[in-house]
Amino acid sequence: MELCPFSLHFQSRTTVKSQALVDFIVEWMDLNEPPVSDVSDHWSMFFDGSLNINGAGAGILFVSPNKDKLRYVLRILFLASNNVAEYEACLHGIRLAVELGVKRLYVYGDSALVINQLNKVWDATHEKMDLYCKEIHKWESNFYGIEYTHVVRDKNQAADALSKLGSSRAQIPRGVFVQDIHEPSVGTDLVEKQPIEAMLIDDATPTTRSRGWRTPFIRYISDGSGFQDKTENERLIRRSKNYILVDGKLMRKNASSEVLLKCISQDDGIKLLDDIHAGSCGNHAASRTLVGKAFRAGFYWPTAVTDAEKLVRHCEGCQFFTKRTHVPAHEIQTIPSSWPFAYWGLDMISSSRQLQVCLRIN
Repeated sequence: MELCPFSLHFQSRTTVKSQALVDFIVEWMDLNEPPVSDVSDHWSMFFDGSLNINGAGAGILFVSPNKDKLRYVLRILFLASNNVAEYEACLHGIRLAVELGVKRLYVYGDSALVINQLNKVWDATHEKMDLYCKEIHKWESNFYGIEYTHVVRDKNQAADALSKLGSSRAQIPRGVFVQDIHEPSVGTDLVEKQPIEAMLIDDATPTTRSRGWRTPFIRYISDGSGFQDKTENERLIRRSKNYILVDGKLMRKNASSEVLLKCISQDDGIKLLDDIHAGSCGNHAASRTLVGKAFRAGFYWPTAVTDAEKLVRHCEGCQFFTKRTHVPAHEIQTIPSSWPFAYWGLDMISSSRQLQVCLRIN
């Protein structure tokens, strides 16, 4: 009765046609279109370097778009640091990718230094690292696209295990490719020769040895003039990236901070080290501590470490109060248990009932 004002009428339910069910199913069901393939043409490369007492090694893992895996182990047979091993792994991996015909590549590594320098986020201040970056960037022209991504070590365990196989010189399992590297891929001359600044000083005459190391850099930065020798000139160009001129004075860029270091002559550097070492506030510190204090004070010269070691070796106070191993003057002799009695002049006479001690009268 309460619904009568609303003009509601009852209508009985009719038979549902089968076509209605078909239309309902078709409306709420996805069309059977062919699935879109999620397989792309991008390859993934994981690399890692390792260094231990046996030597250095590197590992490379390729993952194809079809999830196939290729494993490579590099045994580095020359003297190398961990960063060099990381760069060797990345460079050889990219070369292998070119040989495999890869055109799109994702590169993953757990070394923040290598990845950030390749992405040009960090500056490659070290000469050898800069050469590796340039060499890798040359190979990038063989790809349609390449991307460097930093990953944590837990996501790079496969490449890490391969690198440890190369550094430990362990037996390589089946299915893993092995390659021995006898010399660096870049900067071969840097391994056999000393750093550029030391070479420039060695080439100088004795009269200009202490103050002439700054002259080539000042000339090159100011007017672009360098050495006649092509090799020396290339080294000068690479090294000059770390220096700038401020009001005509040579300053060196500091990799750890934005503070510029004032470049001084070798004679001034030796005087500075002597003042820090044995001056009014000196404490006769070790050579590395001296160099660290000099650099933190804002000064730089290329032979600082060598000069500090020489100063400490010739310091009379350091040699007199140096730590010495306390070794006895003669060999230690075993003291038998009867020796005290013989020294005191006593004889021990034992019997079944009592022990008698008699004085020996000489």
